[in-house]
Amino acid sequence: MAQDAKHTILKQYFGYDSFREGQERLIDTILSGRDVLGIMPTGAGKSICFQVPALLLPGLTLVISPLISLMKDQVESLTQSGIPTAFINSSLDTEAYEKTLEGLQQGLYKILYIAPERLRAEGFVHLIRGLTISMITVDEAHCVSQWGQDFRPSYLEIDRFVKGLNYRPILSAFTATATSQVRQDITALLALNDPEVLVTGFDRKNLYFEVRHPQKKMTALLDILDERRGKSGIIYCATRKNVEAVCEAICAEGYPAVPYHAGLPDAVRRRNQELFIFDERPIVVATNAFGMGIDKSNVSFVVHYNMPGDLESYYQEAGRAGRDGEAADCILLYSGQDVRTQQFLIERGSRDAEDPEADAVLKARDRKRLKTMTFYCTTNDCLRGYMLKYFGETAPVCCGHCGNCNTQFETLDITLEAQKILSCIKRTGQRFGIKVVADTLRGSKNQRILSLGFDKLSTYNIMAEVSEKRIREMISHLAMEGFIQITDDAYPVLHFGPRARAVLFDGERVEMRLPKERTPKAKTAAGKDRTSGDAAENPALFDRLRALRSRLAAAQQVPAYVIFSNAALADMSRRLPKNDNEFLEVSGVGKAKLERYGQDFLAEIAAWLQEQG
Repeated sequence: MAQDAKHTILKQYFGYDSFREGQERLIDTILSGRDVLGIMPTGAGKSICFQVPALLLPGLTLVISPLISLMKDQVESLTQSGIPTAFINSSLDTEAYEKTLEGLQQGLYKILYIAPERLRAEGFVHLIRGLTISMITVDEAHCVSQWGQDFRPSYLEIDRFVKGLNYRPILSAFTATATSQVRQDITALLALNDPEVLVTGFDRKNLYFEVRHPQKKMTALLDILDERRGKSGIIYCATRKNVEAVCEAICAEGYPAVPYHAGLPDAVRRRNQELFIFDERPIVVATNAFGMGIDKSNVSFVVHYNMPGDLESYYQEAGRAGRDGEAADCILLYSGQDVRTQQFLIERGSRDAEDPEADAVLKARDRKRLKTMTFYCTTNDCLRGYMLKYFGETAPVCCGHCGNCNTQFETLDITLEAQKILSCIKRTGQRFGIKVVADTLRGSKNQRILSLGFDKLSTYNIMAEVSEKRIREMISHLAMEGFIQITDDAYPVLHFGPRARAVLFDGERVEMRLPKERTPKAKTAAGKDRTSGDAAENPALFDRLRALRSRLAAAQQVPAYVIFSNAALADMSRRLPKNDNEFLEVSGVGKAKLERYGQDFLAEIAAWLQEQG
């Protein structure tokens, strides 16, 4: 019976004929009464895993979510699908808050979204204890772990709250990124009871990953934007200052963008986010204060103007592209200054001010993560494979769909260069970082090299013809291959790695892949301009349906993608439905949306068909 019921719910409310990988297994586990932990990449459909059982379980499902914007998006989307849902957070005025509480007492809602801070409000907790809570879902569950990239102390309240209830409901926890350490923390700190742990895989095949090393980042960014005019995208910067400068520069070039960072007044941040969500300004330039939980499905590119501090953050931020399943680009603009900026942010920050010893441990961990992120930006191997290996998955040697795999390489023997670099590290006492070693090898006459007496070493000036950039690339490669170790100190130092002696004394050869020439820009992710309209079989009809969607969204003051995703419009353009039954076959069309929008969209399709004769 439950088997039929869950498929009926999926089709009736969400408009899908089948579940994605992992969804059905987690739903079945929840319906059996067991806790779950789902590690699923952004865009893999985590929400379905708790929303479907929420409709089948008696009583209320409580969803704990970290951001107001996420709640608003989710509630709007569920309401559009005919699911009685509400949220409680600081954005509600007194009247709206009281109305929601009244609805809860009357049993009007199946799902309630709240912020974790709400668990400290005695009045709210008292009300909840009087309701039938079938399930508590913790979204962005990695926030409970100090080892996660978005630790929030308020998430530690969840276990206390659950233990204070009259009975224990089912607990389900979900996140897009979690290393094994973070998974253990989630299970322990949320007190999950023998949970079903499912990792569906981190590979999102619709995303194209690329790292560029431009001499002028702004020129490179403008080239990227020029290729994607009319598209929605996110540009991430490491600092508020960069956000303001980049946003001002691209706006001056005619691109509709807004800034977003924690230094802006709350009202301005909310307004800018709404302008982005509603596609009035389809580009947002932001720090990492923006985005966790943003459910905007039509983001077709994410550009990192600066390298983030760790691969978890990068994967999560880049993953905000292509949530609708359409092809999307994730491009990182890298420079050595990015590393120095992140090092500064690590040393200046305090992860645990009350415990200096714990703070030191966490900073050391952050430095190690930064090193991993830097290797991602400098590797010539498959970028997708690099990330999948980091998250513990089997990775392809060549994915054929990233910037490195689409670059022609030549493999060079750098054994001699490796021996020179290792000899220099040895002769400088294994006490210095990349800059000093590179300057010594290149014969620099700067004051530090001379004062240390390194101009007297046999390795001084032996790589004068090699650029500092190329030496840095070689050192990164040697570190990734185990010939060199880079310490995790505040000021990283180069040491011999476990394979150093083999190349110095045992005749081991070292090879390195170096780019020959880049593939033309037009062949990035999809080999052509990648609008969904081009992907649709009838792009002119797609554009008309998109315009209709925009008019309906404006009338209701909701984001356009809440009505239908681009993927749903493309499916309409392909199927050309002529009646209600055919319209229900469109991916993403459920009964509620048929009743609400079917007549308008069927009329638009009929008019287009008539014009085509």
